[in-house]
Amino acid sequence: MNAPTLVWFRRDLRLSDHAALTAACASGGAVIPVFIHDDTVAQLGAAPKWRLGLGVDQLDQSLRAKGSRMILRKGPAGDVLKALVAQTGAGAVVWSRLYDPQSIERDTAIKAMLKADGVEARSFGGHLMFEPWTTETKMGGFYKVYTPFWNNVKHRHVEAPLPEPSSITAPDSWPASDAIANWNMGAEMRRGAAIVRPHIRLGEAAAQARLAVFVDEWIGDYVKNRDLPWTDGTSNLSENLALGEISPHQCWHAGQRAFHEGKAGAEVFLKELVWREFAYHLMHHTPRILDQNWKDGWDSFPWNTQDTPEVLAWKQGRTGIPFVDAAMREMYVTGRMHNRGRMIVASYLTKHLMTDWKVGLKWFEECLTDWDPASNAMGWQWSAGSGPDATPYFRVFNPVTQLDKFDKNRGYVDRWIAQGHSHPHADALSFYDAVPRAWGLSADTPYPQAVVSPEQGRKRALTAYENRGF
Repeated sequence: MNAPTLVWFRRDLRLSDHAALTAACASGGAVIPVFIHDDTVAQLGAAPKWRLGLGVDQLDQSLRAKGSRMILRKGPAGDVLKALVAQTGAGAVVWSRLYDPQSIERDTAIKAMLKADGVEARSFGGHLMFEPWTTETKMGGFYKVYTPFWNNVKHRHVEAPLPEPSSITAPDSWPASDAIANWNMGAEMRRGAAIVRPHIRLGEAAAQARLAVFVDEWIGDYVKNRDLPWTDGTSNLSENLALGEISPHQCWHAGQRAFHEGKAGAEVFLKELVWREFAYHLMHHTPRILDQNWKDGWDSFPWNTQDTPEVLAWKQGRTGIPFVDAAMREMYVTGRMHNRGRMIVASYLTKHLMTDWKVGLKWFEECLTDWDPASNAMGWQWSAGSGPDATPYFRVFNPVTQLDKFDKNRGYVDRWIAQGHSHPHADALSFYDAVPRAWGLSADTPYPQAVVSPEQGRKRALTAYENRGF
C-alpha cells in the first residue's frame, strides 16, 4: 500500500497547483520526482531546450529545499520508467497531461505498458483549465472560432489552485541520477545563452512574483499598454506558462480577483488566457494545425519555401523595415518577442515576402524561450490567413503605419536598433553579441534599405490572392 510513486515531470515545473504531485504525496508512500530527456526533448529547438534545462534545474533546487530531489534519466521514456519501477519498487507512475500528438501517442503507450505490468498509471490535468474534449458547440462539435469558444467557457468553473505539498516523503534510498550539466542542453545556444540569461525569470517563485506585480500594478492599463511594445504593459508570463512554472488556474483566479475588484483590463487578460486554451482546443481536435495548412485551398498557394536572401534578411533583423527588425532583434536578446511584434514580423514574412508560414514557425521554434507548440502554430496560421479564426487573408499589416500607431516616439525601435545613434541602447548592442558570428554583423554595419517595401509587398500579396481565386 505504501510503495513509492514516481512523479514524471514534463511541462509542469512547479510544486503548487500540481495535481499529480499532490496525489502522490497523499498516497502515503515515498515520492520520487523524475524528469526524462527523451526524443521530445532532444527534438526541441535551441532556445526552448536550453530554457527547459534551466527550469528543470531550478525545480530540482526547490525539491531539495523540501528534502526531495529530481531524478534525471536519458532515453526512451517507456524504457526509463520501466527501469525505475524495477529499481525502486514503485507501485504507481503519475504525470500531468500534454496534448500534442507526439506526447499523446507516447503517453498512451506508456500507460498501457505500465498497467500491463501491474503498475498504476494516472494522468492529471493542470496544463490547461478546460480539457479540450469537454468544450463542445451546441451541435456537439469543436469550436473553430474564438469568440463563441470564449462565450462557452467564460462562466465555467475553474478549480481553485492546489497548495504546495507541506512535505514530500523521500525514499529510503535514491536511484541513480544523471547530472543535468552533462546533458549540455544549452549547447546549441552558443554565445547567445549569456545574452539571453539575464532576461529569464526562472522558476515558480519568479513566475508568482511576476503575476503579483502585473495584477497589482499593470492590469489596470492592460487594454491600452498590451499593444505598446516600448512599455512593460503585459504579464510577461508566457515563458513560465509554457513550462508550467505557473498554472493557468493560478493566473485565472488572480485575473478574476482583479476583475471583481473593478480593475480595468482584467477581462481582456482573462480572454488572453482563454486564447491559449483555444489554441490547445484546436490542436487536440485538428492536430494538422501544427504542420499543415488548416484551411482548404492553401496547399497550392505559391509561397516561397526556400532560405532566399530576403528570408535571411528577415531572420537577421535586417529587412530595412524598423518594426520588423526591432522585433527580431528583441527575440535574439531576450528570448521572447512582444505580441504586436510577432504579428508584424509574421505578416511581413508571409505576405510581403510571400514565404510559407512554416518557415517562420520553425524559426520561432528554434529561437523562442517561451515556445509553445499550440500557440506558435495558431499564431503563425492566424497571421498567414491559412488558419482558424484567422486575420482575413487580404489584410496585410503595413509595418510603417503600425510603427507610427504603436511606437509613435520610437522608444521600441531605438531600444533594439543601434544604427542612427551615437550612443546606442545597451540592448541594441547586445544583439550583435547574441547572433551567430557567421552572420558577420556589427553595430558598424549600415542599416539596409527595405528588401521589400510595404507598398510593393502588399501589391504582390493581393495579386497572388486574386490569382488563386481567394
